[in-house]
Amino acid sequence: MARVRYIGAEPVTVPELGSRTIHPDEMVEVPDERYEGYVCQTSNWEAVEEPKAAEAAPKKTTIAAKAATSKEG
Repeated sequence: MARVRYIGAEPVTVPELGSRTIHPDEMVEVPDERYEGYVCQTSNWEAVEEPKAAEAAPKKTTIAAKAATSKEG
């Protein structure tokens, strides 16, 4: 979860956060995938803690079979 601070002048109700009322200067946790949707509204929200970097997924390796290159003769 990421954190943002509400910097608007009046309290607001945020449906995405369970219709919770957020007051000026209040810090709230938002889902990582929605973080950009808040901080892009620079007149209402400011970044406090960015989303954690996604854990690196294990790399998938593809093993290609090599064709036999032997010559008979």
